[in-house]
Amino acid sequence: MIATSDLPPLLSIVTFLPLVGALFIFFTPPEADSNARWTALWTTLITLIPALLLWWLFDPTSAKFQFVEERAWLGGTIKYKMGVDGISLLFIVLTAFLMPICILASWDAIKVRVKEYMIAFLVLETLMIGVFSALDLVLFYLFFEGGLIPMFLIIGVWGGERRVYASFKFFLYTLLGSVLMLLAMLAMYLHAGTTDIEVLLQTKFPAETISLLGLEVRGGMQTFLWFAFLASFAVKLPMWPVHTWLPDAHVEAPTAGSVVLAAILLKMGGYGFLRFSIPMFPVASDLYAPFIFALSVIAIIYTSLVALAQEDMKKLIAYSSVAHMGFVTMGLFSFTTQGLQGGIFQMLSHGLVSAALFLCVGVIYNRLHTREIAAYGGLVHRMPLYAFCFMVFTLANVGLPGTSGFIGEFLSLVGAFRVNTWVAFLATTGVILSAAYALWLYARVIYGRLEKASLKRLLDLDGREIATLAPLAVLVVLFGFYPAPLLDVCAVSVKALIDNYQAALAAAGGGGAELALGP
Repeated sequence: MIATSDLPPLLSIVTFLPLVGALFIFFTPPEADSNARWTALWTTLITLIPALLLWWLFDPTSAKFQFVEERAWLGGTIKYKMGVDGISLLFIVLTAFLMPICILASWDAIKVRVKEYMIAFLVLETLMIGVFSALDLVLFYLFFEGGLIPMFLIIGVWGGERRVYASFKFFLYTLLGSVLMLLAMLAMYLHAGTTDIEVLLQTKFPAETISLLGLEVRGGMQTFLWFAFLASFAVKLPMWPVHTWLPDAHVEAPTAGSVVLAAILLKMGGYGFLRFSIPMFPVASDLYAPFIFALSVIAIIYTSLVALAQEDMKKLIAYSSVAHMGFVTMGLFSFTTQGLQGGIFQMLSHGLVSAALFLCVGVIYNRLHTREIAAYGGLVHRMPLYAFCFMVFTLANVGLPGTSGFIGEFLSLVGAFRVNTWVAFLATTGVILSAAYALWLYARVIYGRLEKASLKRLLDLDGREIATLAPLAVLVVLFGFYPAPLLDVCAVSVKALIDNYQAALAAAGGGGAELALGP
């Protein structure tokens, strides 16, 4: 194993390399659309190399942050500090893997302001990777909020007819929650005297019951901090009932924008729970886990029922994403090994499956320029290869054994079952409902007689579309049969998280540790 001290700053390279490509595109002539496309593609492909190198060199037996880079930045307190553990590493690799696919998916679909579009995506890649790499509160917040700007532009400039409404709704919802998180970060700095996330993870924030306006607030300072972070992460994830911006954003976003939104940006909320809410505020997390369970079950059942009523393919998949994120929060707040690993795996799997489903919608949208389910039917007769790919991803979305979708949902349900059988039972109905809406969509679009004249001239997948869908199909099936490469990387970090959580509860005199352990 190569000593990390002998390596170049891999995290900074993988984070800021896309910015180099963006600058290169910025200085190319405005009419050189082809150059902008190729530069963006090669930049994202080259960025994937150090990301995979991080995965290869990562030591999965250690729960400590690795590849740490630390430099003085603002004053004596705020630092430029980067590092990864077994949880954040996988999201960096997922981001770097999906970005070349997004560029390929946009190749022919984007015909206006191509140069600016590619710059926006490369800047967005830097900001997304930075979120998962940052080990300083201020640095994390800058990356976390900075991602709003390019995504706002991608939806607002290159989106559909109601793109301005959708982009402003996305921006305002996300920004409102993040203001509360910023106030919480200031309170954490005033209490601990540092913005270093490594130090804050070891800091014990007060959890004694306090009296406020005549009310007894259990969890003390931790409760206020936990809810402030929840306000931001719940919107980002998104959780019910602050999910309403997501369907609008998905419908109006270009195909690659929907891919990034569903596969990466949503995961920042789940990652925030794992990095901040659970390890830093364990007492509050334990106190309000039933609240999260209730929201999770409502999200799983309610949004699945709403998905059944959709006539737009993108809206159906968007509501499906909210339901699947319900499994994530349910697993994470079970505080069990199975639940936490299931939540992480579900986020990674959903990143692959939702990306593929939106790409599949984009394929036929580029041909007919409509997302209405009623406009299709019998595509298997003209597009058998497309029908096969769509089937693989639909079954993965349902959670069929043998696909990656099954592993995450099953582990999340096992974790929830060990804590509360009713939560697991109610959430399981979501699995049945997901089969109903996903298979209904597939049957309406793919099967039946090819009667509509507009469908009879459609062509099957071309080489570029195969190049975008094939890697995703391979990984969805591979991780369905062999999930170890993902589970092994995060196993030690998850164990350390649970151990610290139980130790914090024991020190506070809480009883949640025994409950989380189960029989």
